[in-house]
Amino acid sequence: MTRREIIKQLFHGDVSVWIILLLLCCFSIVEGFSASSTLAYRHSNILLPIIRHSSFLFLGVVLTIALSHVHYKYFSLAILLLPFAALLLLITPYIGVTVNNSARFLDLFGFQFQPSEIAKLACIIYLAFWLSKRGKMSDNMIYKIILWGIVPVCLLITQANFSTGFMLSSVCFLMMFIGHIPLKKLGSLLFFTFIALLLGSLLICVIPTDNTLVKRVLPRADTWKKRVTSFVDPPQLTEGERLRAASEAEIARKDSIFILTDDNRQNAHAKIAIARGGLIGKGPGQSAQRDILPQAYDDFIYAVIVEELGIIFGGLAVLILYIMLMIRVGIVARKCEGLFPQYLVLGCGMMIVIQALTHIAVSVNLIPVTGQPLPLISRGGTSIIMTCAYIGIILSISHFGAKMDVEEDKDEPEGQTEELEAETESEGPEGEQILSTLNQTDA
Repeated sequence: MTRREIIKQLFHGDVSVWIILLLLCCFSIVEGFSASSTLAYRHSNILLPIIRHSSFLFLGVVLTIALSHVHYKYFSLAILLLPFAALLLLITPYIGVTVNNSARFLDLFGFQFQPSEIAKLACIIYLAFWLSKRGKMSDNMIYKIILWGIVPVCLLITQANFSTGFMLSSVCFLMMFIGHIPLKKLGSLLFFTFIALLLGSLLICVIPTDNTLVKRVLPRADTWKKRVTSFVDPPQLTEGERLRAASEAEIARKDSIFILTDDNRQNAHAKIAIARGGLIGKGPGQSAQRDILPQAYDDFIYAVIVEELGIIFGGLAVLILYIMLMIRVGIVARKCEGLFPQYLVLGCGMMIVIQALTHIAVSVNLIPVTGQPLPLISRGGTSIIMTCAYIGIILSISHFGAKMDVEEDKDEPEGQTEELEAETESEGPEGEQILSTLNQTDA
């Protein structure tokens, strides 16, 4: 078996998606090693954090290869994951591992994982399965089945992690819009969601967040309030504080004084990192803010990438990779014949790209801090594994559903040659002469 045949047998699916995956993994290893400097100081072996990170990337790539060999029709069985994921989300607040003042992880045989990541994949498959039933079932029935399955899971996720729950709800809403759910129903859903968010925000602002009932129902309410408040209304110095803190020249330029607090120091150091990076960056491993920026290896790794590699080779390059992934996902969906693979591949692609855009928007201070990792690049075992699962599903659909394989360019001319041979045989001696000339050219 030749090397080309081995590659064709091992790596199924769209070659462009494989290249994007490889490039993101390269960014992940280089920048993950640099951004995890604060973790390296805590261990006797400074390579331990990057070894752990690389191990998850390796396992993720193996999972991607495995899933790319599975026919997409078997993914519909994963709708059974939804009740299982809901059960895990229910028990997590009581028996889960607390990280950053929130119980989001479960410990199983020494391995920690986030049930919300499993729930996200389960919701996408559940939606794709029922949306593919349009024409066989009424729109009203499909809409009710979707809401009864998705809404409870989104609420359970939102309770502990609002940004993840909101992002999942947005992806599900977009999938329903693409799946031709009637606009009247989507409009009413959007209206009631807006009213619920408005009432919830007002209650959090009115009711003290240190209230026992509020802490039990919404344990992260105080964090949400601080993040939104610091983003919308940054703290200001009083006149007395300004006089004590600034020189006469600085007092004349009131906007030159910036107050650094626990609530805004993440955004502040992220902006400093991006400003220091400039167009071409300081070079790999030369970030200064990685040692100061909280969660530099996770929630703000994009800022570290821009500081080290610059806006051109770091910021834009990473952003373009995610946009290209979404473009390839759209091409795969367009070439699929069945509804289930179309909706499934679009859901997986949107989940990766919207999460990436959310992370980037936080790093450049366009939206409040959310805590969303950058897919495949940020540190986090569950996030890496599940992102690779999304990509494996995309590759499976591109291979089995869209017939976009690594060797598609090679196979097409062979098919054209067979058609040409059949035509030349029917044309007599002149056709045989043309065929002989083509064979000599190929040789």
